[in-house]
Amino acid sequence: MTANATTDFPDASDIGYLLHKHPDRVQTRNLPMGNTTVLYPEVSATRTTVAVLADTDAASGLAVALSRLFKQTLAGVCGHRPELVSAAIDLTIALPAAPSRGAGDLASRMFGPLGWGVQATPIPLDSTQPQWGDSEYIDLVLTGTFTLSAALRHLYVLLPVLDDAKHYWVGEDEADKLVRAAGDWLGDHPESALIASRYLAHRRELVASALDRLVPDVPDDVATPRDPTLAEQRVRAVLAALAGVGAKSVIDLGCGEGRLLRELFATNDFERIVGADVSDRALAKAQRRLRLDDMSDRQRARIELVQSSATYRDVRLHGFDAMVLMEVIEHVDLDRLPALVRSVFLQARPRAVLVTTPNSEYNVLYPGLEPGAFRHVDHRFEFTRAQFEQWCSSVAREHAYAVRVEGIGPVDDMHGTPTEMAVFTREEQSR
Repeated sequence: MTANATTDFPDASDIGYLLHKHPDRVQTRNLPMGNTTVLYPEVSATRTTVAVLADTDAASGLAVALSRLFKQTLAGVCGHRPELVSAAIDLTIALPAAPSRGAGDLASRMFGPLGWGVQATPIPLDSTQPQWGDSEYIDLVLTGTFTLSAALRHLYVLLPVLDDAKHYWVGEDEADKLVRAAGDWLGDHPESALIASRYLAHRRELVASALDRLVPDVPDDVATPRDPTLAEQRVRAVLAALAGVGAKSVIDLGCGEGRLLRELFATNDFERIVGADVSDRALAKAQRRLRLDDMSDRQRARIELVQSSATYRDVRLHGFDAMVLMEVIEHVDLDRLPALVRSVFLQARPRAVLVTTPNSEYNVLYPGLEPGAFRHVDHRFEFTRAQFEQWCSSVAREHAYAVRVEGIGPVDDMHGTPTEMAVFTREEQSR
């Protein structure tokens, strides 16, 4: 596999300092994936080209080679010319045969949001037999203006993502590598879930760990006026529904990082608030978000975090006015959904239960979502509106609750709203 990078720079030959590879030398290293060579086919003050030839047909192999060959460059270290590290460079990066498994626009979806110009040309299986169609390789050309460190980190993360294959064991250290390499941009990338999933070989626990660390909290004091996001509309709808049922004590089951908990605590309408989640990492983040350690004893008495599962009986979750499962049920395997229903509606049995979940019919309106794909890598299913209403009616009938279903978010005439919310109330309370 070959990669070429060409740059225009005040003195383009200075790229040798950044790469820690002298332009007058051909350097070959024997790496685990095979021999890898770095050379400069063209060097001048106005235009310099560096080529990397790796003895591998795997993008993950090339990514490892880049990390080994240019370790200091990736880290942003240049002892001889430190002023070059932060200099943005006009770059053209060419990969004549890059593996790309997925939709034809995958490369654009990966590199485009980062500011790269992307030209991806499919390579036919056999140029003499056009009827055979295209191979899983593309001729990829990227153009953009970046620091060399940022450009290499983009390649290091996204080349294996295009390939959707890691040719070595993927463990906890890979999640750490992803956070280190992409921590400054992946949290805001529209394809962050897909990138994390492919980079981490679709290992759900590693993906959840990485995304939890990558998605930043936005400080309240830097928020700017804008239309509310779907997540914010969802929280507002839940708060309004809780007010409508007169709830004073609330459990947020599957509370995650505490987004809803923070809003519940911000109003004095709720006397007792409990956040429950199976993930201790999520609970730790919720604790930081809520600043529990800085609260007075009186404030702290209103709110509690507990580790618990939605599918198992937990007496600590009994006796509350309302329980909220906001974007929770779709993370449970379908064959475990009856266990969730039993623990919530039969055993905990709050006066009201609020459930929000994605409407799968709306997915076709998301341009970056492939047909049949779920909105999040950890979703086990996504209901259509009819399926959700049928499920809600069945649960309500079996456990003596009344239920109403409403939409949250922008309304499409054909596909409805992106989120559906069910409000269950115990029938003896609704009379």
